[in-house]
Amino acid sequence: MSRPDLLQRLAASTAERERTQLLRRLRTVEHADGPWLEIGGRRLLSFCSNDYLGLARHPQLIDALVRAAREEGVGSASAHLICGHRAEHAELEEALAVWTGRERALLFSTGYMANLGVLQALLGPGDVCVQDKLNHACLLDGAKLSGAELKRYPHADVAAAGRQLDARPDAVALLATDGVFSMDGDVAPLRELAALCADAQATLMVDDAHGFGVLGPHGSGTVNAAGLGQHQVPVLMATLGKALGCAGAFVAGPAALIEGLLQFARPYIYTTAMPPALAAAALEAVQLAQTETWRRAKLAALITRFRRGAGELGLPLLASSSAIQPLLLGSAAATFAAAQALERHGLLVTAIRAPTVPAGQARLRITLSAAHETAHVDQLLGALESLHWPGHSG
Repeated sequence: MSRPDLLQRLAASTAERERTQLLRRLRTVEHADGPWLEIGGRRLLSFCSNDYLGLARHPQLIDALVRAAREEGVGSASAHLICGHRAEHAELEEALAVWTGRERALLFSTGYMANLGVLQALLGPGDVCVQDKLNHACLLDGAKLSGAELKRYPHADVAAAGRQLDARPDAVALLATDGVFSMDGDVAPLRELAALCADAQATLMVDDAHGFGVLGPHGSGTVNAAGLGQHQVPVLMATLGKALGCAGAFVAGPAALIEGLLQFARPYIYTTAMPPALAAAALEAVQLAQTETWRRAKLAALITRFRRGAGELGLPLLASSSAIQPLLLGSAAATFAAAQALERHGLLVTAIRAPTVPAGQARLRITLSAAHETAHVDQLLGALESLHWPGHSG
């Protein structure tokens, strides 16, 4: 009997994705200029970037990166624990700890690696990890990698989360949630989850990739916006590649957490450190995000304008107060067709389909940025009005 061929099986799975109109396709951006992207020789106004504060092309970030690259070179050439940890990394970690109100912070190369490292270091077989069903894939993968039992509760259902914890009363328990959910844009009920974890003697972890830099006092994120601190939320992860316009991620919390991650987080220990020049640029972004408060104010005004306009048009907009504004269409085919129609209007909006979201919940994931202008939002609303929506005669 012949053994099945792995590549043939993969090709068959890919063909099935294409047949069901769920195939992902890679597109090359030839040039970026703020919210404008050049793709295939066309200049498109993008509403799908996570550059929430419009910092990705800020001249001060570019200057900081170039200056540090001239002085220190490009690559760090080693893992942090060997000889890759530079002064730029240390300064950035200290600034992030201060901003988030935590004892210490630790840099990771990506948010995915940060979550894998934290969950693998904290949990093991016999433990339980309780997670929101809409959590990012890396939180789910991290729990599976740890060997702990993964239990998922219906989205934002605190009572259901409590029942999951009660089912394993003697196990070491960690409850992990997104701060802002990446596909729905809503904010987790963090106060209620923190109270639950305190009662159940479970540790609360928040992935604040989409809230950090945007929400809370001075942009410090959803945890501080909820009036919570390090005691209630010991484990905080956030990324540097969204609101801060750079790349990488960090974990912040008590000194004991960071020391433990240095010893046991394999994605940290066995990975080359991020380029020191990138850390220098991220440090500049940290300072700008806190001092240029007009960026958050402008973003909030654009969100309000878009939601008001979408409401007046009767568009199927999900309940979100964040920069992520999803329009729920349901059908993958209809969502893809809407994205193509918007592109013909000169607008780039991503069609999000299964398996990124559950089947039947395909949506246009619109994201707003401080780099947008009021006229850009009005242009988007005008294009959306010209499309046909379920229950809408436009």
